Amino acid sequence: MKIETLPLANATPLSTRRRWRKPAIALVLALLAAGGWYAFAGKGQPAPAASAAKAAPKTPVFELAHNDVVTVESRELALRLPLSGALSPLAQATVKSKVSGVVLETTVREGMNVQAGQVIARLDDADARARVAQQQAALKEANARLALATKNEANSQALLAQKYISQNAFDTTRNSVELAQAAVDAARAQLDLARIAMNDTVIRAPLSGVVSKRFVQAGEKLSPDSPVMAIVDLAHLTLDAQVPASDIPRVQVGQDVRFKVDGFDAREFSGKVARINPAAEAGSRAMLVYISVANDDGLLRAGMFAKGQITTEKSSARPIVPLAALRKDGARDVVYRVDGGKVVAQPVELGMRNDDEGLAEVTGGLDAGAVLLAVPLDGVKPGTQVKLAGTAPAKPAAKPDAKAEAVIVAKKD
Repeated sequence: MKIETLPLANATPLSTRRRWRKPAIALVLALLAAGGWYAFAGKGQPAPAASAAKAAPKTPVFELAHNDVVTVESRELALRLPLSGALSPLAQATVKSKVSGVVLETTVREGMNVQAGQVIARLDDADARARVAQQQAALKEANARLALATKNEANSQALLAQKYISQNAFDTTRNSVELAQAAVDAARAQLDLARIAMNDTVIRAPLSGVVSKRFVQAGEKLSPDSPVMAIVDLAHLTLDAQVPASDIPRVQVGQDVRFKVDGFDAREFSGKVARINPAAEAGSRAMLVYISVANDDGLLRAGMFAKGQITTEKSSARPIVPLAALRKDGARDVVYRVDGGKVVAQPVELGMRNDDEGLAEVTGGLDAGAVLLAVPLDGVKPGTQVKLAGTAPAKPAAKPDAKAEAVIVAKKD
C-alpha cells in the first residue's frame, strides 16, 4: 500500500520565511541608527527658530509717567518783585467852615457820593447879609465924598487958572480927591469880603468822591476852621508799598503791578508805578513806592491791605522750559528731548531766568511743542528707548520682526 503525504493548507515555505527576516532586521537597525544620530545632533545645535530668537537681544524701554515729561510752550516770561501795602485815596479833603454860624442843614451823610461843587451844608446867613448891606452903604458914602472932592477940584482948577488961589490950595483940593478915591476902593473891597462871607455860609464839596465822615449836625454853632465833612475820591487810589532798598534799582516808573486784596481772593487788580520816594523809611531800610490804581467800579476802599508783584522785566513770546529740565554738557546747556521713542540731547541757548517760578527762556535750539524730560531719571540718557505710560513703545524700523521689547519703569533721582 502506497502512503502519500499531502501538503498542509496555507503553509509558507521555510526558505521564504528566512528571506523576509533579514531585510526587516536591517531596516530596524537603520531606523535606530538614524534616531540616535538625530538626538545627538539636536543636543549639539539649537533649532533654527530658537537660535534666531536667542540671537536677537531685547532692548529695554523705559516707561515715563505723564509728570516725567513736559511739552514746551511759547509765551512771555516775566521777572517779578513781591510787595504789600495799604490802599489810600489819591485825593481826599476835610471840608472846614470858613465863617462862623449856626448849621441850618446838612444835605449828605457818610457813604453818599458827592460831586465837586455840590452843596453839603448850609449856615445861617443873617449876619452875613447884614454885613453886606452895611458895606454897600459905606461904599455909597465913599462914592458921594469922591464926587464932592472931584467937584471941588474942578472949581479949584478954574480959580487957579485965574490966579484967585494959590498952588498950595489947589494941591490940597486934589489930595482930597485922591483920599476920597482910596476910601471908595476900600469900601468896595469890604463889600466884596462881606459878599464872600455870605457865600461861605453855603458849604460845597471841593472834589467829587464819597463822604467818609460827617462832623456836624443841624443846630450846631460853628467857628471859622471847624471841620464839617471828610470826602475821599475812590476813583483813583494809591498803593503805598515798601520795597527793600536793595531792590529799588529794579523798580521804574510805569512798570505794571498786579495785586490781590483781602475779600476779593478770586479777583486780581492792576496798577502802575507812579512815584518812588527818594528817602528810605527810618529803621526799616525800605523805600516807599507809590502805585496808581484806577478804581472805576468803586470796589476798592481806602485802607484795604493788598499783596502783589511788580513786573520788573518781561520777555517776548519764546519757548519756556523748566529749570529742572536743564542739564550741563560741558559748557553747553542741553535738554533731553523725546523724539521717535528715543531720548536725544538737544543743545539750547538760554535767555531770561525766573528762579521763583523755576522757568527759563530759550532763545535758540528748541521750538514750541517739543516733549522734554521734566526731571532727571535713573538710567535714562541720550539714546535710551522710552515710551509714555499707556502707549505702545515705538519699534525701530531696522528690526520689523523683532520680538516684544522689555519695559522698565523709570525712577526719579
